[in-house]
Amino acid sequence: MSSTTAAPSNGMAGKLGTWLMVIATVALAFMICVELINILFYDPWSDEKFLFRLSGSLSGVEIGPLTYLMFGSLAVALMMGLPLAFVTGGLGVLFIYLVGDAMMLNIVPGRIFPLMANPDIAAIPLFIFMASMLERAGLIEEMFSVVYKWMGGISGGLAAATIVASTILAAMVGVIGAAVVTMGIIALPAMLKRHYDHKIAIGSIMAGGTLGILIPPSILAILYAVVAQQSVGELYLGSLLPGLLLSGLYLTYVLVRSWLNPKLGPPIPVEDRISLKEKIKLLGNLIAPLALVGLVLGLLFGGIATPVEAAGIGSFGAIIVAMMHKKFSIAGLREASVTTAKASAMVLWIMFGASVFVGFYILQGGQQFVTDAILGTGMSAYGILFLLMVLLVVLGMFLDWVGILLLAVPIFIPIVKALEFPGLFGFPPVAGDDVVLWFGVLYLVNMQMSFLSPPFGYALFYIRGVCPPEISMGTIFKSSLVFLAIQAFGLFMCILIPGIVTWLPGLVYG
Repeated sequence: MSSTTAAPSNGMAGKLGTWLMVIATVALAFMICVELINILFYDPWSDEKFLFRLSGSLSGVEIGPLTYLMFGSLAVALMMGLPLAFVTGGLGVLFIYLVGDAMMLNIVPGRIFPLMANPDIAAIPLFIFMASMLERAGLIEEMFSVVYKWMGGISGGLAAATIVASTILAAMVGVIGAAVVTMGIIALPAMLKRHYDHKIAIGSIMAGGTLGILIPPSILAILYAVVAQQSVGELYLGSLLPGLLLSGLYLTYVLVRSWLNPKLGPPIPVEDRISLKEKIKLLGNLIAPLALVGLVLGLLFGGIATPVEAAGIGSFGAIIVAMMHKKFSIAGLREASVTTAKASAMVLWIMFGASVFVGFYILQGGQQFVTDAILGTGMSAYGILFLLMVLLVVLGMFLDWVGILLLAVPIFIPIVKALEFPGLFGFPPVAGDDVVLWFGVLYLVNMQMSFLSPPFGYALFYIRGVCPPEISMGTIFKSSLVFLAIQAFGLFMCILIPGIVTWLPGLVYG
């Protein structure tokens, strides 16, 4: 009886939704037609209009209500499943027209052209191509195999090998989804075969895979440097030690847990282990890719090459490395190029759309409104910093990393610049010139945390796609919690001891 009743009600709900969509589409089409008639046949500076005029209809709205309107509309559109790139750009253009007039739409090219002319943006597709080429050359599998055979003989060795391989991979890839999925495909079956604890196995893959956000050549770091007008080289140097710190913390946790309870991470059997001589021989497989990574980062850190030049050398070097390993093919080159084009287009469309949306909001006084609201809370500088960190983690549960960067960072940077950070518990303060760099690295660590944060962290769903059916989503959520706590501790260390971030850039760039 209940199923019979439920079926008609579901049918009614579906019909109602369809009719609402039809009515909304017709209403939107009608409004667009009226506006087109007004634009084509009526003087925009006079009071004459056809039926009604939407242009400038919100011109009298204060910045407070406008904030709720703009970001409320954004939230609703995203919850409907619409793509972020076109939602932000579309809403930006819509509100420009509603608040101003047709002439005010000139803001759009004014926001997009400076981004298109920024030379650092060209490094993004080049680094993505480098990562795609190395992945298709099979070097990631080779790298894990070498590290696995070196470390597999100790308790927790496979999980530790996964973290070490992910750290090296982060220095090759710079994007996160590929790292988590690839290591999930390669490392997870090996650990499950050895009866590893599911939480340690899955957690080490997710946590290690997220290091690509932090360790150079991170794509996100390039975007932050462009938005915050920060040196890419300085940001790369600033993020290197925190990235290695987090990798070391993951390793320590896995090895100590497995040492205390070997059942959590059993070593590989004696008969599967190889001699030291064979281990040293295996390292030859890593010479070419590691030399390429060292060359690219060395050129960047030494100030010898710009990010674009270093990325170009890395892209060409990736093809050479693939040839040296006899894995190069025209089909592989084509696939890497198509992957690069798709990923770059996605990033650039989000950049353009979010830049228009946030640029208009700031032009209307939104920056000052948010700054006054946050500074007016009366919290200390570190209290406000904690609030910003929480907001970033929450945003990371719902938006992708490019969207968060372009929506939040332009608003947060002036707030952070307006604060002084005198140091906590007697530790050194953050120098005024280093605040933007320091906050940038804290932001990158935050993005790592957001990828692991249940219920919507992206890494959780990346790993779900490669897990066997017997591993539930609940197990994946639990796997992330310990490593999330480790990331929070690493973030706290970077806040408590700013020198972890600022020491290397200061040493190299003075």
